[in-house]
This record gives sequence, structure tokens and C-alpha cells, in this order.
Amino acid sequence: MRLLLRALPLLLLSLAAQAADVDRRIAVTIDDLPWARLDEIQPANLQARHQALMAQLRQADVPVVGFVNGNKLEVDGRVQPERVQMLRDWLDAGYVLGNHTWSHMDLNAKGVAAFQQDFLRGEQVLRPLLAERGQVPQWMRHPYLRAGRTPEDRAVMDAFFAQHGYRVAPVTVDNGEWVWAFAYANVMNEQADSPEREATLARLRKGYVPYMLNKVDYYEQQSQALLGYALPQVWLMHANELNAATFAELVAATRRRGYRFVSLDEAMRDPAYARGAQGYDGRYGPSWLHRWAMAEKKPKAFYAGEPEVPQWVKTLARVDYE
Repeated sequence: MRLLLRALPLLLLSLAAQAADVDRRIAVTIDDLPWARLDEIQPANLQARHQALMAQLRQADVPVVGFVNGNKLEVDGRVQPERVQMLRDWLDAGYVLGNHTWSHMDLNAKGVAAFQQDFLRGEQVLRPLLAERGQVPQWMRHPYLRAGRTPEDRAVMDAFFAQHGYRVAPVTVDNGEWVWAFAYANVMNEQADSPEREATLARLRKGYVPYMLNKVDYYEQQSQALLGYALPQVWLMHANELNAATFAELVAATRRRGYRFVSLDEAMRDPAYARGAQGYDGRYGPSWLHRWAMAEKKPKAFYAGEPEVPQWVKTLARVDYE
């Protein structure tokens, strides 16, 4: 026992050193530009909300790839210059823009042919906009993370994206951020200004950051269990009111966890990403880490412990899933 007690400090130091040696990197991707839910809700102060998000991004000072839905640039079929300007603001800030399809189409529901047409329609404004700066679109993100119901569909789509000069942007840190954001926007848009409204918004902000950090911790553990090391992660978020209020604090808190923020290109240099979106043929869109785990036929217990969105947040969001 005495020898064990003497060895304990050395063991703790060794464990601390190992933890310090973990190379924690993460890339931020933000979907549904120029603004989430514009096809449902068009806030009168959209520009102010957009500027608040841009201010949070500048304060955070991290690389970002934003994914554009072309239909959100339009009202009644007409492209709105002020919404295109929102995209220019992203480019002016040094961020990269990618294609998220025109209508946020679900590949698994609509099929390959319809998806390809919708995807190319999503270039109608994006490609000329990038050409103004000598750029071309190079990243795409599957809406709902749904990448095809069969290996054959995925192979066809991979060839299609390569033909048009795109790389598929994965997600490893999947999350219910959109549920928190629905709740936050619902409260902002539907409740009259009052102390109760402000208290609810503050409660959502306070709960959101630790929830997202818990997701990062969970997927780091999944990476260690599956791959044996901390994969450079790819984090999914959206252009919304909640991130316009909290993004800088979320980044700061993640840095306090020991993470470095890197570009999507750097993250994807890790050889694990060469596996692609293999491993899952269902209707949904899981994290790529979980796709790879399914390809290895990991037991159900492997996926246990993933943090969930609290019920009170789902109630405010008016959803019963995440």
C-alpha cells in the first residue's frame, strides 16, 4: 500500500502529461447561409441579426466554411441584393463559402437525379459571386447530413461532386444546436419584450454552451475509442440568432478545453476522412464517426452516452426529436 501511495503522484503526473499531449483540433462549419429558416421566418431586423453574427465571428477569430442555400437569397423568385450582400460580408471577412444545395434538399428522400439538379441550381448565384474574387466553390455539405441510401448512390454522387470540382464536407461533431436555435428564435420572434422573455433567452444561452462542449467531449471519446486518437473534428453549426449571441463564448470555452481551431482543409488531411460517408444506409444522417463505427459493426453499447437536448428546450423549439 505504501508503495502504491508513493507511485500515485507519478501516475497522476503521467496521466496529466498524456492528456496535455492530445492534439485537439476542430474546424467550424456553418450551414444554411445567408440565414437559417428564412423560408419560414423573415425577421424585420434580419440585417441587425446578421451583423450581430458577423461581430461574433470576428471576435472569435477562427476559420469558417459557410454553406449557402440558394433559395434563401430569393423572395417570390427574385434574388434579393441585400441577401447577396450578406454573403459578400462573409467573403469580406475571409471566410469560405460552399454549396448546400438550392432548396436544402434531402438526397435520401428525393433521389440522385433530383438532388443533382437542385445542387447545380444552388450554384446560380454562388459561382458568379465567388468568380468576382477569382474563386470557385470547392466544398459541399449534404442537407441533414444525408449522403445516399445505398453504396451505389454514394458512389454516383461522389463522382458527380468530383466532376464539378467539389469536396464533401463531413460532420463528426453532430449535435442538436438547431433545436436550441429554434427555441431561441421562437422566443425572440413570438414573445413580447418582458423580464420573463429575457430570462428565458438568458437560460437558453447559459445552457447552450455547456451542451455543445459536452458534445465535443463525447465525440472526442468516440474518436479515441474507434480510431485510437483524437481526430481533427468537424463541427456543425448554423447561421442563426443563438450563435449571433453566443459564438464567441462557445469558441473561447472550447479553447479552454485545449482545442485549436483549424481550417476544414487542414482537418480533412487526416487519413481517416478517406473512408468517406461509408457505413450507413438508412434514411438519416449520422456523424461520420458513427458511420465508420457502423462499418466496423460496433455494438449498440458503443454509441451510448451521447448528450441530449433537454426536454424544456425541445418544448420551446416545438420539436420532439433532434
